[in-house]
Amino acid sequence: MALISGKTILTSLCLFHITLGFFFLTSPGTVADQAVVYLLGEAMGLPAVLSFDTQNPALAFLGIILGFIGISDLVTLSLPEEISLLHHWSMQAPLRLFMSFMLVLYTFFFSASSPLYAPPSSSSASTPDGSTSRNTGGGGSGSSSFMAHPSAHAHNPAYVPSGWGGDALKNRVFFAFMFVETISWFWVWVTLQEERRDLLLRAQRKQQRRRSSHGLSH
Repeated sequence: MALISGKTILTSLCLFHITLGFFFLTSPGTVADQAVVYLLGEAMGLPAVLSFDTQNPALAFLGIILGFIGISDLVTLSLPEEISLLHHWSMQAPLRLFMSFMLVLYTFFFSASSPLYAPPSSSSASTPDGSTSRNTGGGGSGSSSFMAHPSAHAHNPAYVPSGWGGDALKNRVFFAFMFVETISWFWVWVTLQEERRDLLLRAQRKQQRRRSSHGLSH
């Protein structure tokens, strides 16, 4: 049996979505200024976005959607365990884990700081103030630039922006949110797998009690 039940984790995740939706609606800058957002953004070389500093219609819409999802998911937990945990969340958890993980990979590996767009080590990368910094080391091979720490403060001339609007996702707030979602849904999925046997046994006992009570009534 897991130390923390799957239902408790799901409840916390629903409340997290509702709280996040509230802050996106009322004070989006509070979300962007969180330490975990800054640390993950600097570690992965993802830029900060000024659009989170003030309220705007897109963030208000996002806040309502997050609140709606959180409340809807919270209501499903009031269903019987064999319906909610065994059937609904046993399918939703791996699906949401897969989608969150794919978005995490896309946000980093297709951003300007991705090693996929790393320039050759002998080339010069320009910084936002117009100066240039030459990448030295590695004996002139491209491996040093490929393994270099990503930076959100350097311009990458080899980067090609996406033409379908995906660049709007390549920021530290979205990456941090999807990173937390990936870890949370993986935790939910693993916990539900551990609890599955106990849930099946409890559902079987309930069914046997109903059958026995129905037989006694007749």
